[in-house]
Amino acid sequence: MKILVIGGGGREHALVWKLNQSPAVDRIFCAPGNAGTAAIAENVAIAATDLPQLRAFAKQNNVDLTVVGPDDPLAMGIVDLFTSDKLRVFGPTKSAARLESSKIFAKDLMRAEKIPTAQANTFSDSKEALIYCEQLKFPVVIKVDGLALGKGVIIAPDITTAKSTIEAMMNEARFGDAGRRIVIEEFLHGTECSLHALVDGKNYRLLESARDHKRAFDGDQGPNTGGMGAFSPADNWDPHLQSQFESEIMRPLLRGLSKEGIAYRGLLYPGLMITSAGARVLEFNCRFGDPETQALLPRMKSDLLPLLEATIDGKIDNGAGGSRATWTGQPERVGEPGGELINYTIEWDKRAAVTVVLASAGYPGKYETGKVISGLDEAAKLEDVQIFHAGTKNANKQVLTAGGRVLAVTALGSTIARARDRAYEAVPRIQFDGCHYRRDIALSAVTS
Repeated sequence: MKILVIGGGGREHALVWKLNQSPAVDRIFCAPGNAGTAAIAENVAIAATDLPQLRAFAKQNNVDLTVVGPDDPLAMGIVDLFTSDKLRVFGPTKSAARLESSKIFAKDLMRAEKIPTAQANTFSDSKEALIYCEQLKFPVVIKVDGLALGKGVIIAPDITTAKSTIEAMMNEARFGDAGRRIVIEEFLHGTECSLHALVDGKNYRLLESARDHKRAFDGDQGPNTGGMGAFSPADNWDPHLQSQFESEIMRPLLRGLSKEGIAYRGLLYPGLMITSAGARVLEFNCRFGDPETQALLPRMKSDLLPLLEATIDGKIDNGAGGSRATWTGQPERVGEPGGELINYTIEWDKRAAVTVVLASAGYPGKYETGKVISGLDEAAKLEDVQIFHAGTKNANKQVLTAGGRVLAVTALGSTIARARDRAYEAVPRIQFDGCHYRRDIALSAVTS
C-alpha cells in the first residue's frame, strides 16, 4: 500500500514511524514532513492546508490511504474533499470536526446531552463578555471558539487579566477569526488526562491513557503551549473512571452527534480534567494528540494500519467491555462474513513511556529558527529511546531547527520513573542554540 501522512510535526513523524512497521505498507509520503520523516518516508513539499494540491498528489500517485495529522485541514474539509473523489482517508468530516474547530458547538452539544464539563457562557460581543467577567469568581478560563494551535486557552487569575485577554482575543484579533467568539468557563480543579478513541461512527476502541504538560515552564508555570511533554499510562486513570467516561461521555457524545446527522469516523481525543467528582471534559480534539501520540505509539505493539482501515470501514467493535479475545496481530471476525464487525482489542507494551519536548527559545512566543542540531545520533543509540522530529529540516547535510517545538524524545521503561530517567539521559545529548525543555515531565507521577 501507498500511504500519505499529512502534516510536518512530531505527531506525524510518530505516525509515519509506526505505519512504516506495517508489512502491508510499501511506500509512505509525508506532506510536508520534516527531517525525521525524510529518513523513513518521502517528503512532499505541499502544505498541510493546501487541499487541492494534496488531492491532486494523492490521485496522481495512486495513494491507497491518507492519514490526516493536524486539525486545520480537517476543519477545512479535507475528508469531504477526498471522499468526493473516492480517495480513502482517515479522519472526521468537516461537520464532525466542529467538535474541535468550534468550542461553542462542542459546549452546546455537551449541554444538550448532559455530558459533564465546566459551566460556561459564550460571547460574540466583547462588552457583554467584560460585564459577565465582573460577576465571576476567579480564576476563570477564557477560550477562543476556533483553532489556535493549542494556544487559544487563557487561565485568567483576576479581572484585570480577564479584561486584557478578552480585548486581545476579540478586539485586537490576536487569534484572527478564531477569537471572534469566545467561551468563558469555570476553572476546574484537578489533574488532566488524555484519552484517545478510534471511532467508526457507532462503535469505538479506546487507546491507552496519557497525560501531557501544557505550560511552558517547570511547575506548570508560564503560557499554554501545544504541549511540552507527555507520559503513558496516566497515573490518574482507573477502571472506575473509564466506566464513567464511557457511560457519561463517549456514549452520550455519539448519541448527540447522531442526532445532528453526524457519523464520526476517525480519532477522537477528549481532554479531561479528573476532579473530585469524576471526569469532566475540557475539550474535544478530532485527531491524534501531540505530544501524546509520541508517547502512545511506541507502546502499541499491534499494527496500526488495520485499526485505521477498520475505523474507516465502520468495523471497530468495542468488544463488549473487553470480553472478547485480545487481538495481537490478526483480527477476530465476528458474525457473518462481509459486513461483520472486527474485534480489535489492541496489544500494548506494559512498559511506560515518557516524552520530553525540546523547544526553541521563546516558544510559544517569538522564536528563531535555522539553528544547527547536534547529538541526535548519540541520543538515538540509547536503548529504548526514540527521537521524533517536529520543527526540523535538512540543509547542507545538517539538521536545523524549523519550528517552535523542535524534537520529542521518548523513552520506554518498566516504570514511569525508569522511563523518565532514560528520557532525561538522552535529552542533554542533543544540543542546539536556545534549546529549552521542561525538567519535570512526569515528575508528579514519580513523587506522588
